[in-house]
Amino acid sequence: MATKKIKKVETPIDQRETFVSLQKNFADSEISVEEKLKTLYELQQADSEIDKILQLRGELPSEVEALENELADLKARQAQDTAVIDAYNQTIADNKQNIVDCDIQMEKYQQQLNDISNSREYDSINKEIENQGLLRQIALKTIGDTKAAIAEKKDEIDYLKDRLAIRNEDLKAKKEELATIVESTSKQEEELKALREQCAAKIDARTMSAYDRIRKSVHNHLAVVSVYNGDSCGGCFNTITPQRLVEIASNKKLIICEHCGRIIVNPDFSAEQ
Repeated sequence: MATKKIKKVETPIDQRETFVSLQKNFADSEISVEEKLKTLYELQQADSEIDKILQLRGELPSEVEALENELADLKARQAQDTAVIDAYNQTIADNKQNIVDCDIQMEKYQQQLNDISNSREYDSINKEIENQGLLRQIALKTIGDTKAAIAEKKDEIDYLKDRLAIRNEDLKAKKEELATIVESTSKQEEELKALREQCAAKIDARTMSAYDRIRKSVHNHLAVVSVYNGDSCGGCFNTITPQRLVEIASNKKLIICEHCGRIIVNPDFSAEQ
């Protein structure tokens, strides 16, 4: 009778998982515990070197992004002001036409005064002439106010042009500075990223998830550390008991710092690297 093969059930990845919850099944892997620990330590070293490269760039990437956003805002304001001026010019043109229309109407009413037959009609026509005169004055005032508003917008556009020129130069300088740093470290960064991918490929998804989560949660981004100064955790520097030091040196099980939750590995790994 053929033996029925039992299919292994994969444990779902918990994004809140820590190394402590991985201890029980850490050895359940295609590679040995020692090799897995070495791989994790090598992964941590690669990530730490990548962190140094990113730190070397400092705030330059965010400064470049901020300048690009500022330039986009300045250009948007410039386009908006230009559109407002176009609208103002249309307002002036409309009011100039209103003045022409008023003048035509006033001339027509003036001619009608010559043919009036009674005082009531005379008063009515004079009222129309007065109304057209008021409309003409309103149009003239609107033209004057609009021209003043255009002058203000043009001053603002001139300011924006100067500001754009200055910030474009700033952006150019920042990009050149960043490009120089990136160029000087690009080869090393590519090699480190390739090494990181190789290490990550050997590690199961649950362990990688816990590793990435802990790296993000600690200030120095160290999830895997070696023994420091012979008897302390290389992450939080708390003292490690002699028994646990023996277990760390054996490379046969996953040892977690009881204070900070980091993996502590054999200091010989560091010497080997």
